[in-house]
Amino acid sequence: MQWEIVIGLEVHTQLSTQSKIFSGASIAFGAAPNSEACAVDLALPGVLPVLNRGAVERAIKLGLAVGGKINPLSIFARKNYFYPDLPKGYQISQYELPVIEGGSVKIQVGRDGNEQEKTIRLTRAHLEEDAGKSLHEDFHGMTGIDLNRAGTPLLEIVSEPDLRSSAEAVAYAKTLHSLVRWIGICDGNMQEGSFRCDANISVRPHGSDRLGTRCEIKNLNSFRFLEKAIDYEARRQIEILEDGGTIHQQTRLYDSDRDETRAMRSKEDAQDYRYFPDPDLLPLEITESWIAEIQGSLPELPQRMRERLERDYGLSGYDATTLTADREIAEYYEAVVDKLPSDPKLCANWVMGEIFSYLNNEGKFFDSCPLSPLQLAQLLMRIKDGTISGKIAKEVLRQMWLQASSAKVDVSTWKSRDSRFDENLADRIIESQGLKQISDSGELEKLIDEVVAANSKSVEEFKAGKEKAFNSLVGQVMKAAKGKANPAQVNDILRKKLLE
Repeated sequence: MQWEIVIGLEVHTQLSTQSKIFSGASIAFGAAPNSEACAVDLALPGVLPVLNRGAVERAIKLGLAVGGKINPLSIFARKNYFYPDLPKGYQISQYELPVIEGGSVKIQVGRDGNEQEKTIRLTRAHLEEDAGKSLHEDFHGMTGIDLNRAGTPLLEIVSEPDLRSSAEAVAYAKTLHSLVRWIGICDGNMQEGSFRCDANISVRPHGSDRLGTRCEIKNLNSFRFLEKAIDYEARRQIEILEDGGTIHQQTRLYDSDRDETRAMRSKEDAQDYRYFPDPDLLPLEITESWIAEIQGSLPELPQRMRERLERDYGLSGYDATTLTADREIAEYYEAVVDKLPSDPKLCANWVMGEIFSYLNNEGKFFDSCPLSPLQLAQLLMRIKDGTISGKIAKEVLRQMWLQASSAKVDVSTWKSRDSRFDENLADRIIESQGLKQISDSGELEKLIDEVVAANSKSVEEFKAGKEKAFNSLVGQVMKAAKGKANPAQVNDILRKKLLE
């Protein structure tokens, strides 16, 4: 039997506020255990929650970015369950009236130039507080409780079950991850728990419109683990069904060491949590004027920028998607093109090729790029005006990278025109290293004549119709010129001489 996998994701996005959602306690990562949990977070008698306006504003930004409905009135509810890291015995969340309903996210599925766009519908996005954290290591068989995370503001983004493979789920998660960072509502740091996913997975026979029994995989904090957990869980369910068994609704945990999912508990339904409106919090009112104010603060969104790069710069869909995967990449690329508007494709190739390669090799993100867009643009200008060849440019870039890295500056500083950026770095290296391309026709003719005289066999083979012999002669000229000859001129002059 052919099976279809059905996946929906619940993404918990930690909002980039300075304080918690219902208290003034800090949310800074890495503090000593229980040092950032105040009386409100600890649920001491007599305390009252006060809603963080910044958290609401960030939720509205997400709603605008995904085209969702921003409810003018939404309600906070108590989600009741008992766990050691939940001091109150309930979590303040939203249920019947979330801050955002609907919306969608477009993803690219497929690869190797066969990418297609798919729209993933969103069910809702609601505000809630995070729980604390249970620590099981280094406690001699006991469990420790750290309540620093208790009360951290989260926006839970719930998708419809529109995903059909682990690859689609990862593409959706990556797109959403990029979006929340792009609009500045989340730092996206998955290692610190700022962006984590719960995956609801079921399988059904191909062609069926009836959903199977789902299992939820909790707290997946990397795209790789998300993919592997979905693949394992789908195989597990298919094997059970093909053996005549039954899938039981469960909450499961992914064990990355064993690459398997394990049952944690029976999956609860909404009624098990006994939701009811929180009596300590007034309904949240969001006015049209507030929405309009936030709308004006949004940057150009990735989808719109992708379309503009394809339309205005003639880039392929792949190039445009890659360059808009991160806001810092997109801004960097546009700053390079601003200095070299005549060749946006050349700019794209170097940003996606050489710059990406250097960053990947050093394990850095784009916000740690030591070269400014102006420095890269000036290097590319020297290729365009014939000062250096593309091959020599790669050597110049290597030296530029080394020198710029020692200056300890990054993307955030080129935006403010940091004085440590040497704007003439490329020209200075080209001049000091004597790397200027030989473009003088007289000097090139002399080199070519010497190579032709010394390689009579290759000349004869070319005249006999062997094009490879011509390439060999070009290589000899470039070797004699130590790579500094203008390749286009070499090809032109050499061919004319051989055909005389």
